[in-house]
Amino acid sequence: MTVTEKIMAAHAGKPEVKPGDIVDLFIDARVARDFGGANVVQHMVRNHLEVSDPSRTFFTFDCNPTGSDQKYATNQHICRQFARANGIRVYDIDQGIGSHILIEEGLAYPGSTAISTDSHANILGAVGAFGQGMGDKDTAAAWHRGTIWFRVPPTVKITTKGKLDPELSAKDFVLNLLALFGADSLLGYAVEMEGQPVDSLTLDQRITIASMATELG
Repeated sequence: MTVTEKIMAAHAGKPEVKPGDIVDLFIDARVARDFGGANVVQHMVRNHLEVSDPSRTFFTFDCNPTGSDQKYATNQHICRQFARANGIRVYDIDQGIGSHILIEEGLAYPGSTAISTDSHANILGAVGAFGQGMGDKDTAAAWHRGTIWFRVPPTVKITTKGKLDPELSAKDFVLNLLALFGADSLLGYAVEMEGQPVDSLTLDQRITIASMATELG
């Protein structure tokens, strides 16, 4: 199995999975941002859903850190009230970018799973975690059930060779991949990279590449 398949199998309680299988995946970290978070709360309240595990459930405020926009300020207020009532931790406006917080706080780690209302949740692949962005209804379902269904994706392996030119940045690296594959060409696929150039990347470089990989699909 690929790395992605191994993570999915472990969190589905199965010895193995294959592309096309539909599995109910246990989610280690369940996150909503200030953008979309209020909608998650709305779905929870309207449908009388309880939070299954507050210790695995989080809000991150990073779309409008100052809350200067009335809509965002209202969203943040709704999220804070729900968090207080349900024992959910809020990573507030002064604590950084939500997806980075998951890495820095050890909430996402090798072999773990995370979902977020952030479309760039696949950034967590930088530390060998499975991260998936999703809509507010699916996020609410994961908050309530602790699991969410996935179709196991086929995996594309990218093998890199040689050495990275010291003049090239991680952004150059991933922009080159976009030039080769095109935008949205890998929609519905998992991507795993190997080779000496990838092995030599620093964590911040891995984060850059994993984040921009969203544009591949």
